[in-house]
Amino acid sequence: MLVEIVTYLDRLREIALDQHGFVTLAQAVEAGVPQPQVAQLTARGRLDRVAHGVYRVPQVPATRYDNWAKAVLWTGAPEACLSHETALAAWEISDVNPDRIHLNVARKRRLRRAGGEQYVIHRHDLAPGRLTRFEQIPITDVPTTIGQCITWGLDTHLVRQALERGGKTSRLPRTDRERLAQQLEERDHGHS
Repeated sequence: MLVEIVTYLDRLREIALDQHGFVTLAQAVEAGVPQPQVAQLTARGRLDRVAHGVYRVPQVPATRYDNWAKAVLWTGAPEACLSHETALAAWEISDVNPDRIHLNVARKRRLRRAGGEQYVIHRHDLAPGRLTRFEQIPITDVPTTIGQCITWGLDTHLVRQALERGGKTSRLPRTDRERLAQQLEERDHGHS
């Protein structure tokens, strides 16, 4: 008879593999890892505490998207996603280079966590279907992202660039592109 022993660290690693090496305390507890065990694994150097309620499993290789994945998990909000300028950068349809990570959470969500200085928190309730994934990280879809950037006040040339480049992909349907171009025109000419 073969007995499979799954350790707490194995459970956490399984979660972290889909999240760029990160796991939240809430996810650990949900996976059956008692909170004191998370603290013990951290004290032993098997986990690294990287933010409030967010841990890194060192055995999972780092990726270029780690900061984005960590930012979404830092919120502790299940609906959190990359948005605005950060999402625009992720979709690679504009030369935007945000100095902070933009995150979207529900309008009523209140975040009381330390360590969010490098984040810009936007509170909007996203319509169903406007959330997708980029490298396994929740993110606003391209039309939503561009619309957010127009409303946020991103430079016109960067938005036009996104409309042009995005329009050459299947991620920005023609009807959305036309609607967003009109929205940008109204914003820039004060007819909104």
